[in-house]
Amino acid sequence: MPAHNKIKLYDTKSFTAKFMPSDELQAQLKGDQNKFLIVKVEDMYRHVSHAVPPSRSHTHTCIYLTAGEAYMQIGGQKCTIHKNEMLFVPAGQVFSFDAYDDSKFNKGYLCNFHNDILVGKFGKSDLLKDFEFLRIWGNYVIQPDAQTAKFVLHLFKRILLEYVTNGLQNLDIIQPYFITLLCEVNRAYKPIAQDRPPAAMKLANAFRELLFAHARSMHLVTDYATMLHVSPNHLNKAVKAATDKPVTRWIDEGIILEAKVLLGQSDLSVSEIAAAVGLEDQSYFTRLFKKYEGVTPTAFRKMIEKS
Repeated sequence: MPAHNKIKLYDTKSFTAKFMPSDELQAQLKGDQNKFLIVKVEDMYRHVSHAVPPSRSHTHTCIYLTAGEAYMQIGGQKCTIHKNEMLFVPAGQVFSFDAYDDSKFNKGYLCNFHNDILVGKFGKSDLLKDFEFLRIWGNYVIQPDAQTAKFVLHLFKRILLEYVTNGLQNLDIIQPYFITLLCEVNRAYKPIAQDRPPAAMKLANAFRELLFAHARSMHLVTDYATMLHVSPNHLNKAVKAATDKPVTRWIDEGIILEAKVLLGQSDLSVSEIAAAVGLEDQSYFTRLFKKYEGVTPTAFRKMIEKS
């Protein structure tokens, strides 16, 4: 079986059923959950009874806090947001977060949405290219200024009211409001590294897109350089200049990220997981995993099971 077939991508309905098994919550979710949903953070998060292990979803997620503090592991980053800040998890990106902590008193809004919600009467697929925060190499944390935060809050309130009242029956109302919200967010968006050479950033982003798609099957710098029509040396210099990490480090981290998802959601043995991420030598895989995570794959799985 190809490795990618062993890694589950959750749709919204199956994800909430597995990690937030609550009839009360399900009653709040209207229409096609896999296309769009909006709830208050406090109404959803309190149903998370245990930590969510490294996982992936078909849909994008955005969280806007009006009170408290939230943090999530997204890809290789630990992202934290506070009041009037937003967090995005692009579709397909690996994420994990802890069980509900009633000491944080988090409040705000959470949206899950498929690309399709941006396409239709008031939207078009080209919009996706404008929103870097929905790209796997983008900045996932948005810190709008006070005025933009007021606009964003107003839009969340209006969309939630429509969703609670009519579900997705009136997409002609929800879609333009939601697109406007994302455009407001985009105006406040700031790239992670604004001071890096533009040409290097463009190549590094293209490399990371490829790595995202091929981390389990392509482990050589030359593989990616060939696909990008540059020399391995040029690729490595550009990626290092843009991200402070060489291509080999990115490749290693991509492999480990795939392994963490499999350790969290499957009962495959360590040797099977090593093979699934393209490493036939289990001992090498174990050493590589411990190098970056500080524990063996077996110990990491036990940590997940206890959380």
